[in-house]
Amino acid sequence: MAPPGTRLLQKVSSTRAFARVAPHFIPAMDRTVHRLTRGKVLLSAQMLPGVILTAQGAKSGLPRRTPLACMPEREAGTWLLIGSNFGRQGHPAWTANLLAHPDADINWKGEDIPVTARLLDSGEREEAWAAVLKFWSPYATYQARVEREIRLFRLERR
Repeated sequence: MAPPGTRLLQKVSSTRAFARVAPHFIPAMDRTVHRLTRGKVLLSAQMLPGVILTAQGAKSGLPRRTPLACMPEREAGTWLLIGSNFGRQGHPAWTANLLAHPDADINWKGEDIPVTARLLDSGEREEAWAAVLKFWSPYATYQARVEREIRLFRLERR
C-alpha cells in the first residue's frame, strides 16, 4: 500500500507547472539539506528514494553533484536512474556526464558508494521501464510530453 498522499503527489508532479518550477528548487534544497546534515537527510527522498550522484562533468571534467530520485533494485543491489528531466525537453546534463564518464559515486542513505553507470538499451530498457512505471507512474506522463526517449541508467557497485 502506498504511503498517504502518494496519489496527490503523483498528480502534482505530473503537471507542467511542477516541471517548470521543480528543477529550480528541489536540487538546490536537496544539496543544502544533505550538506547541513552531513549526508543523513535528503528531503526529496521523503517522496521517492534518492541518491546524490557525483560524476565527472562531460565537458569540464569537474566533479558535479546532483541529487536524483532513483529506483533501488534491492535484490540485485543496483539502482536505476531515470533521466526524465521532469518531463522537459532535452536530456538532463547528468546523463551526458555518465555517458562520458560512467565511473561515478553515489551517496545512498549517508553511505558513499563507488558505482559504474550503464545506459540501458532495447530489451533490458523495456523491462526496466515497465518496473519504473509501476514504481512511479508520473514517468509515463513525462515520456508522453517529450519526443526523446528518457534515458535509463543502471548503477552497479564497483
